[in-house]
Amino acid sequence: MTDAPRFTINRSLVILRHKQPFLDWLMSADPSPPKDLTLASLEEDGDAFLIPGEPIIDNEADAVKWVENHWAMLFEHVLRDWLTDEDLWPKNRTLKIFRQWFAVEYRSMVWDLTNEPLEIEEWNDAAGPGEVIH
Repeated sequence: MTDAPRFTINRSLVILRHKQPFLDWLMSADPSPPKDLTLASLEEDGDAFLIPGEPIIDNEADAVKWVENHWAMLFEHVLRDWLTDEDLWPKNRTLKIFRQWFAVEYRSMVWDLTNEPLEIEEWNDAAGPGEVIH
C-alpha cells in the first residue's frame, strides 16, 4: 500500500480539553456569551499543540509535566482565543486553576501523511496570521 502512513515528525501532541469550570467562567465573563455553548461545542475545533521532541516525551506523565511547566503561556493562549480583552480574564491564574479548567490529552505519534514540506505560519497576537515560513 503506497499511501500508508510512513513518516512521523519529531514532536508529540497535546490537546487541552476544557472542563466545566472553564465553561462556567467563560459564560459569566463574556459580555455576550453564545447561548448554545456547551462542553461538547468547546471541543469541536480546539487547538492542538505540538510539543518538543527533546527532551524525549514518550508518555502521558511526561507530557502533563511539560504542559504544567508551561501552564501560564498555555492558559493565556486559551483565554485570548475566547476573550481578547485581558481585563475580563481571571486575575488570580494559578496552576491549580489550570488543572481544574483543563485536562491534558496526549498523543506520542504524529504521522505526516504526505511528503510535502511543512509550512509554518507565524501568528501575531494582535493581527492574526502573518507570513508563511518554510
